[in-house]
Amino acid sequence: MSAARHWQSDPDPESPIARLPSAEGERPAAQLLGEELRRHRESLGYTLAAAARAIRGSTSKLSRLERGESPAKARDVYDLADFYRLSRKDMAYLEQLLAQAANAEWYERFADVTPHFLKRLIRMEGRAEEITIFENQVVPGLLQTARYAEALVRMMQANAFSEAEIVRTVALRKARQIILDQEYPRITVLLDQTVLDRKRGDADVMCEQMDYLLVAADKPKVNVRIVSKDALCPPTAITYLQFPDGVPGDLAYLENIEGATYATRQRSLDNYRKVLSDVRNGALGLKESIAAIQKAADYWGKKAPRER
Repeated sequence: MSAARHWQSDPDPESPIARLPSAEGERPAAQLLGEELRRHRESLGYTLAAAARAIRGSTSKLSRLERGESPAKARDVYDLADFYRLSRKDMAYLEQLLAQAANAEWYERFADVTPHFLKRLIRMEGRAEEITIFENQVVPGLLQTARYAEALVRMMQANAFSEAEIVRTVALRKARQIILDQEYPRITVLLDQTVLDRKRGDADVMCEQMDYLLVAADKPKVNVRIVSKDALCPPTAITYLQFPDGVPGDLAYLENIEGATYATRQRSLDNYRKVLSDVRNGALGLKESIAAIQKAADYWGKKAPRER
């Protein structure tokens, strides 16, 4: 069976937005990885025993790997890919699934403080090749400091969280940034300039967050661009996930206070992609963006001592 993401179609053919599918409709990356390995083995005509020898294991070990029942070791996946003589394109997809299967282990530890829509977003982020984010209210979660994230959690909670729940929610947001240290996905953040001025927490929190943005912007895989206050931009945040060749369908993700929706129809995706392209084209250049963040860091840095 070919490994693929199983998204729900838009229920209304005229509606560009679909509600997130149920948890049962999403397939774990470990299972997708196993199915993809099995598909390659069967298409080449290898038995379980023959392929198991390539990873120095038993047929039962390979069978569990193909069913997604045991953690996949990177060495085994690479050895099987070499044995199957997979193309670079096929290998790239396996690497995406391998990385996401590893990611799944950590975020399941935060299941008690993770809403379903965020679990699904984390799964999808790990499978993506490129992520483009436009934000007009806050620094995106992938680039938040712990204290900035805590300020947002305390501000946005509808019901009072215990201190333990706040700590775990912030820890989840920081752990999610594991993908910043992976080769993929590449990340472009289009940040409305007003976010640099909008106070979350105290001035010291803001200064620390601006400094972290400067560090993140220096990463080769992260592209941070500031959108001027005078530029035209959409009224809501948009996250667009692009997946490797061979993985069907891109995804536009829109989050709100009570949950999230996503767009999957081609007409809708074309629209969101154009909107983000227009925003990117109207954003400040790299040097100007860095200068704007540095200016904000200096402003909050000067204000912080007066608030202590």
